[in-house]
Amino acid sequence: MKIGIVCYPTYGGSGVVATELGLGLAKAGHKVHFITYKRPVRLAPFHENIFFHEATALDYPLFEYAPYETTLASKMVDVVKFEKLDLLHVHYAVPHAAVAYMAKKILLSEGRYVPVITTLHGTDITLVGNNNAFESVVTFSINKSDGVTAVSESLRKQTLDSFNINKEIRVIPNFVDFHRFKKSNKDHFKKAIAPNGERILVHTSNFRKVKRVEDVVRVFQKVYQTIPSKLLMIGDGPERHKVEELCRRIKLCHEIRFLGKQAAVEELLAVSDLFLIPSESESFGLAALEAMACEVPVISSNIGGLPEVNIHGKTGYLSEVGDIDSMANNAISIIENEAILKQFRSNALSQAKRFDISNILPKYEAFYEEILMSSVYSKKLD
Repeated sequence: MKIGIVCYPTYGGSGVVATELGLGLAKAGHKVHFITYKRPVRLAPFHENIFFHEATALDYPLFEYAPYETTLASKMVDVVKFEKLDLLHVHYAVPHAAVAYMAKKILLSEGRYVPVITTLHGTDITLVGNNNAFESVVTFSINKSDGVTAVSESLRKQTLDSFNINKEIRVIPNFVDFHRFKKSNKDHFKKAIAPNGERILVHTSNFRKVKRVEDVVRVFQKVYQTIPSKLLMIGDGPERHKVEELCRRIKLCHEIRFLGKQAAVEELLAVSDLFLIPSESESFGLAALEAMACEVPVISSNIGGLPEVNIHGKTGYLSEVGDIDSMANNAISIIENEAILKQFRSNALSQAKRFDISNILPKYEAFYEEILMSSVYSKKLD
C-alpha cells in the first residue's frame, strides 16, 4: 500500500506513535509518505520506503497567523495525486481530520477518491474537543472520516460520551518497539547517576500542567525521606521552571536531575527502578508502556487509559489523581525490597509484550484493507 501519514512532528505521544507506525509499515514493505510541517523527531534519517513532504505555511504580511491548514490541505492533495496514495491516515481530529476532509473534497472534484482514517489520541478529545468552539468541527471531522480509531477503550468511550458520533470507533492501542525499548546492561551509566547504589526514579513528559509534574517531585520527596534515591526528570515544557523552583525550595536539587529532551530515552529507562506518571489526563500512557518494556514498574494515577496499561498490584500501582501519599507509599513498597522489585519488573515486561508493535501493526494493516475494500464498493461522495 501507499500510505500518507499526517501528524504533529513533535515529542508528544501522537507524533511518536504516528512516526513509529510509519516506520513499522515501511519495514513491512509499504510505501509511507509523511506530510507535516517539519521532519518528525523519531523519523529515521533514511529508509527506502519512507518519504517526507514538508508543508510550509505561507509567510505573507496580510496574515497575522500563517494559514497552515490551507498549506497542509494543498500539500495533501499534491502528494495524493502525484504519489498515487491509496489512503490518508491522519493523527488528531483537530486540525488534521478537518483538513483531510477538505483535501478529499478537492480530490473528488478532480475525479479522485482517497479514503481517510482518523486516529484519536486524547488531547484532541479531552482538551481541545471539549472546548465549545471546536465541538462542531471535531464531530463533523470524525463523522466524515472513512475509518476512526482510538488508542484506548477509555478514549473511545469518552469520545462517544462527549460528541454526537455516528461512526464506529475501533480501538487499536498504542505499541512499543522492543528492538529499541528493552533493558540493557548500563551499569557504568547507572553508577554515574547513583554512585552509592541509590534507587533511580524517572519521569518523562512534555511538562504541561496536565502532567502534574510538581506531584512527581512531591512523591519523590517522600520516597527520598525513606530510601536513598535519585530522580531523573526527562523532557521540557511550560511547567519546568515552576518545578525547578520547587526543588530549590525543598532543597533537593542535588538529588534531582533535569535532563531536558532526550532522543535516547531508552538508555535512561534501562537504569531506572521506578517510573512516575501522576497525570490528571492520559488517553493511553505511552511513556509508561515504554518504561515497562524496559522492565521498570509504574506508579501512576488511576485515570484514562492508564489502567489498561498499568495493572494495579502487578506492574505497579494506581492512585487517585493528586494522592501523593498513596503514590509515595506504593513506590516505597516496590523499591524497598529487591525481591519485590524483581517480581514487578518481570510483570511489567510481560504486560508490555502484549503491546509489541509486531502484535499491533497487523491490526492497522487489516483496518486499512477493510476501509479500502469498503471504499471500492461504496465510493462515497459526501
